[in-house]
Amino acid sequence: MTTAPYDVLVIGGGNAGCVAALAAARHGARTMLIERYGFLGGTATAAMVGPWMTFHSSSERIVGGIAQEFVERLIALGASPGHIHDASDYVATITPFDPEMHKALLATMLTDADVRMLLHAWFLDAIIEHERIVGVRVATVGGIREYRATTVIDATADASVAASAGVPTQQGDEYGRVQPASLMFRLSHVDLAETAAYVREHPDQMRSSLAPQERTANALSAVAGLYDLWQRAQADGIVHIPREVVSFFVSPYPDEVTVNMTRVIDIDPLDPDDLTRAELQSRMQVMELLRFFRERVPGFSHARIAATGAQVGIRESRRIVGRYTLTRDDVLNARTFDDAVARSAYPIDVHNPSGSGTQTQRLAPGATYEIPFRCLVPMEHPELLVAGRCISTTHEALASTRLTPTVMTLGQAAGTAAALGKDGGRTAGDCDSALLRASLIADGVDLRR
Repeated sequence: MTTAPYDVLVIGGGNAGCVAALAAARHGARTMLIERYGFLGGTATAAMVGPWMTFHSSSERIVGGIAQEFVERLIALGASPGHIHDASDYVATITPFDPEMHKALLATMLTDADVRMLLHAWFLDAIIEHERIVGVRVATVGGIREYRATTVIDATADASVAASAGVPTQQGDEYGRVQPASLMFRLSHVDLAETAAYVREHPDQMRSSLAPQERTANALSAVAGLYDLWQRAQADGIVHIPREVVSFFVSPYPDEVTVNMTRVIDIDPLDPDDLTRAELQSRMQVMELLRFFRERVPGFSHARIAATGAQVGIRESRRIVGRYTLTRDDVLNARTFDDAVARSAYPIDVHNPSGSGTQTQRLAPGATYEIPFRCLVPMEHPELLVAGRCISTTHEALASTRLTPTVMTLGQAAGTAAALGKDGGRTAGDCDSALLRASLIADGVDLRR
């Protein structure tokens, strides 16, 4: 089955893809979004990766646009407290959200914007004609279908469309190693007042600038630490996970937390056998952690598993080689670009690919770096744009750019550029960057003026 061409075809319905589709449709482009699951949201919903980190650099908000619209609408639904202080001091703010409500919100917003959607559709390959990407083939319950468009946006996170079209890609560090996979889960029936009492009485057991008396249940937005409890559990053989710290975050609900502690190392997320191992091992680790929390952590004796991700969370896989490759120095030196389409202040956060430990390199306080539009454009195919964690970066820079607020902004840039290309008669990758930036700023994206 082949349909009439669209202006914009977005492959991947994660947050980057959904924002790209919304931006394109709101700018008048006939837009189609294709997603492999039966719901939208990708890593934020399928893998339950949250809270979102971070919309701010110090007190300045640096992420706006559709990403901020999501937050405001989730607040109105009672599904997010909005941006709150990170009690673990890793970033300026965190933004908890309810993944189930986010699924519904995305479906509503894309429907309202007249985005055509096809769910339960698995990308097969790119359609190339006259050395140009003109569409994709997907597998569905009804057979193979073809969809065509003037501009294709690869929001698959794995650069699947780009790789299929022969776009050069890279993966991992200089040895090809990628960061470990983690399965997120939520625990309910938690008494955070009891947890807060423990970290008040043991102030060295939590990384925080909060004074001990300030560590109340309401202020305990994130906990990183509980070192003695964790080390004793490791020594007693209760847990065998290569992590060095207990880490959890509040959810929008007072008796529930999101836990980010599972770690499956030495994997290739593009190898189905490795991916299977990651899924199985991480679920076994969840059960270890449930026992640990119930038996060892104050406030968790009655904890229940409220949910686990439908899939393991992948921090890193393929990246395209684009017109510009963002580097570690660009991030840490807070570099600016004339064609910048996104800003971030998230540190370079490299989880050890082969064991415990996380290396963190920070920008100067209050600083931000920019991501140029050229990182979204492959060298040879300006009719293809890439949005999400598979943009053109080095391994170290990716450890910062992969965060959800950033990839949502990149999605807005890609969708807006695709629509402007339609109206301006230019291929999307060759759109006027000044016009693109002006349009993004007009739509609320927080760029330097």
